[in-house]
Amino acid sequence: MNGTDLLNDISFWGYILLTLVFMVFAAWAFYVTLRFNLHMLQLNGYDNEEHGTWLKNNRGKQRQLIFMLFCGVMMAIYSAPVTAIISIIFLVIDIRIYLFLKSVFTKKKLVMTTRAKRLVFTSCILLAVLVALGEVCENFFHHIGGMAAALIGIFLAPYILMLANIINRPAEKAVRQWYINDAKRVLKENSHIKIIGITGSYGKTSVKFYLNTLLSARYNVLVTPESYNTPMGVVKTIREQMKSSHEIFVCEMGARKVGEIKEICDIVHPRDGLITSIGPQHLETFFNMDNIVKTKFELGDALPEGGILFLNGDNEYITDNMEKNGSRYPNTVMYGEEVQTHGYHTENVKVSDMGTTFIVVAPDGEKAEFTTRLIGAHNVINVLGAIAVAHTYGIPLSELKVPVRRLQPAEHRLQLIDHGNVAIIDDTFNSNPIGSKAAVEMLALFEGTRILITPGMVELGEKEEEYNFKYGTYAAECCDYIFLVGVKRTKPIYDGILSKGFDETRVKAVDTLQDAMKLANALKTDKKKYILLENDLPDNY
Repeated sequence: MNGTDLLNDISFWGYILLTLVFMVFAAWAFYVTLRFNLHMLQLNGYDNEEHGTWLKNNRGKQRQLIFMLFCGVMMAIYSAPVTAIISIIFLVIDIRIYLFLKSVFTKKKLVMTTRAKRLVFTSCILLAVLVALGEVCENFFHHIGGMAAALIGIFLAPYILMLANIINRPAEKAVRQWYINDAKRVLKENSHIKIIGITGSYGKTSVKFYLNTLLSARYNVLVTPESYNTPMGVVKTIREQMKSSHEIFVCEMGARKVGEIKEICDIVHPRDGLITSIGPQHLETFFNMDNIVKTKFELGDALPEGGILFLNGDNEYITDNMEKNGSRYPNTVMYGEEVQTHGYHTENVKVSDMGTTFIVVAPDGEKAEFTTRLIGAHNVINVLGAIAVAHTYGIPLSELKVPVRRLQPAEHRLQLIDHGNVAIIDDTFNSNPIGSKAAVEMLALFEGTRILITPGMVELGEKEEEYNFKYGTYAAECCDYIFLVGVKRTKPIYDGILSKGFDETRVKAVDTLQDAMKLANALKTDKKKYILLENDLPDNY
């Protein structure tokens, strides 16, 4: 073997090694890119339209993908070892950035459901097809090439995932329908179970858990766990947890679009229903308040003859709709703080940082005084709704006193965690205009240094800035210190705070929750600190 042959052999094996290294890093980069975007797609409800809007609004999070396109074009034009080496360097950078994003955006982890796995599989097939086309183009036209196509595929990974979502749609629809039909079978086999649907813009999860506690004083109750309130979450609960020994099924129903409450009702066919509240939430997908009202009352429209619709009589959107369309709902029970004809109301509400006491007056005149460790006047209306249902289901008010005393706040909903000199009030679950105002007003009840930490509210459409500005005005009147999370996003809150003459040295906007907590912990005060954590934005924000 002469020197030239040896050089050719070394070049050949070097090319093989370089190709293998490239393939490993390209596959890894595609996976981490796809995984991040799959996580966001899952948080966006597997909705391509919603996810497309997210991609448009969050270009900065994936800016590094432009280098994949640049390397792909360079590889197509100038396929040489130096181009491959440069591409590998940028692949490593891409991988490191997405690993960092994964570590930051993991408050709610990606759940690798069978649907998610199918999306990954289809996306990988699409990438393989793209790479194969690149090889074909190189063989016939001496351009592109498999390595160049792989780099372009990584750049296109967010859109490949959306294409895979479209391709999988017929299969997903068939799988979804099979699960729904199986849940209907379970419900048919347990037709003796009374089903109570609960919906509302706010408070539905809390009322669900309160109602579970109260009804359990006499009945064997099944409730949808945690915040399960989508059609498939309800179906999963029915298929995996419903037993013939259950007597009542309390079903939480959530919605982000018109028709989604009806979809759940068409599966479970509730006997009775409760609407906790109606207000501005998810306006980005509902577009206006009329759509929200219409969607919440889909629960009332689904009730059978004789079914009872329990309504929060203190909510103006509910009462206004009843004035217009009350004839459609002949069997209603109202509840609220004001005296309601043929309804439940409260008297002598006394609120402190230790809890709440109040008297409930039933439509038949029965009265009882209740005590709860739940904090805040706004919790009274939610407890009253649960009492109204339980009492209508035959449990005397006197028997409900002990269950009401046992009530605990739902997780991340004004959950008080006491650490001696510092108490954390965790209200990080999905803040809204009404709830955020109630939360800071509750904070004002405490004797101590009152600190608010918040990133503000989202999904409020065109009115988002207006609602956040108002939130700032409320906070200024109730808090001693305010730390805002997200300098740009919280500007409307900041302006609202200062508009009330709040001390500018006591409000500051920082980048992360950790930074805000450091500022709160560093405050020197002789009083006990009460730190309200109001809202925790989803990972896709």
